[in-house]
Amino acid sequence: MNAQELKAKSPDELRDQLVALKKEAFNLRFQQATGQLENTARMRAVRRDVARVKTVLNQKAAEAAN
Repeated sequence: MNAQELKAKSPDELRDQLVALKKEAFNLRFQQATGQLENTARMRAVRRDVARVKTVLNQKAAEAAN
């Protein structure tokens, strides 16, 4: 997922995606705690995706405020 794809989405779609990513991050943390996590790099990718979505949401909110 890149920033260009995110910028094309509506704020509602971005919020839905943020919720889904946070759920995935929770599940990954749970798997790591129980020793079932196989792909540790996925945790980093999800964390960065969350940051990207939040950044685009904040940019859209700033544009709407102007």
